[in-house]
Amino acid sequence: MPRRGLVAGPDFEYFQRRYFTPVEVAQHNQPEDLWVSYLGYVYDLTPLAQEYKGDLLLKPIVEVAGQDISHWFDPKTRDIRKHIDPLTGSQRYRTPRGRFLHVPPQLPRSDWANDFGKPWWQGSRYEVGRLSAKTRSIRIINTLTSQEHTLENSGNGLLFVFSRWGTWNQCGKSYTAISPIMHMLPATHGNMKGRT
Repeated sequence: MPRRGLVAGPDFEYFQRRYFTPVEVAQHNQPEDLWVSYLGYVYDLTPLAQEYKGDLLLKPIVEVAGQDISHWFDPKTRDIRKHIDPLTGSQRYRTPRGRFLHVPPQLPRSDWANDFGKPWWQGSRYEVGRLSAKTRSIRIINTLTSQEHTLENSGNGLLFVFSRWGTWNQCGKSYTAISPIMHMLPATHGNMKGRT
């Protein structure tokens, strides 16, 4: 028999996050769980790392796992920055950490496999969301147990806060006060009907 007065909360299992904080990206810093951010977006490069496991060209990407690599890219073209090679006088990709996956070699080579399609940095196949430009800390205090947790909010609203808070408070998913404006106004309006 259903209890009276309880309303089911949102289903956080299927809640897709759109914004991630730099701290959250930094937690994915292993080849088995490799995220990077660049030009305001967050990318999960784990499938790429698994596909090219053991390849030396993966090393520069693994070294920057969990970091922002926007300095690798030209914001206008969204491509790897380029420079004029002093030896050949031709335009080349600028790769200060060394050549990495899908970047062509400096000189023509017959053993370079370029049958990979689009380079990993073009397109959105690895994109998981946006990088938060501004974050703020929210302190959650459980007044019954005096537990205190600080969450870094990515600016994705209350749904983000409650999805993260569920890690420490499983009962929080059933609270009806997820959005006080959304839930309180109908109740207040309903309570005021017929009163003078």
